[in-house]
Amino acid sequence: MEWILQLPVLVFSVIFHEFAHGYTAYRHGDDTAYLSGRLSFNPLPHIDPVGTILIPAMCVLMHFPAIGWAKPVPVNPYRMHSPRADMAKVAVSGPLSNILLALVAAVLFKVVMLFVGGDLGLTLMRMLAFAVIINLALAVFNLVPVFPLDGSQIALGLLKGRALEIYEKHLPYGMYIILGLVLTGLIKYIVLPPLGLALMVLSYFGIYIG
Repeated sequence: MEWILQLPVLVFSVIFHEFAHGYTAYRHGDDTAYLSGRLSFNPLPHIDPVGTILIPAMCVLMHFPAIGWAKPVPVNPYRMHSPRADMAKVAVSGPLSNILLALVAAVLFKVVMLFVGGDLGLTLMRMLAFAVIINLALAVFNLVPVFPLDGSQIALGLLKGRALEIYEKHLPYGMYIILGLVLTGLIKYIVLPPLGLALMVLSYFGIYIG
């Protein structure tokens, strides 16, 4: 029944992720997300059938940290001050927002461990542990350079010339690549090593997330 704790954490985390994209775009001159009502924490406009429902359900069934995505916020790079560079900033803001949430959850985990006891403390610690793991997994997952993940937008902003032309050829097949990675379980070989390293760093500061 761990999914009862995992899924609310995941939904909030992916919404916060998309809000970060929209807010960063807004700060760089594009108010498309704002005008479309997507700079909101209301979950309904953000639900994506594949990323918010199907992928997380598959992860839970495979006993893998729940990962996924919300419906991408609309972004118009041509309304930004520097389209290619600003789109890369918009893309990286999503994973950075998840890293921020993971750090906040880790600090709260330590506070609860020290000051809250009983069943309430154990439940809060479990939820916060999920928040740390899920947000770190989301950050790593979204940095994978496969379209439409954020890593692909970062790559599109950085690559030039022939390298960019070769890279762009995978764009129509990106969703199939992601589904293939999840269905075959290969995604764990991408996400788990950096996730384990991050948890090891937290343990160095006395925050042991099991």
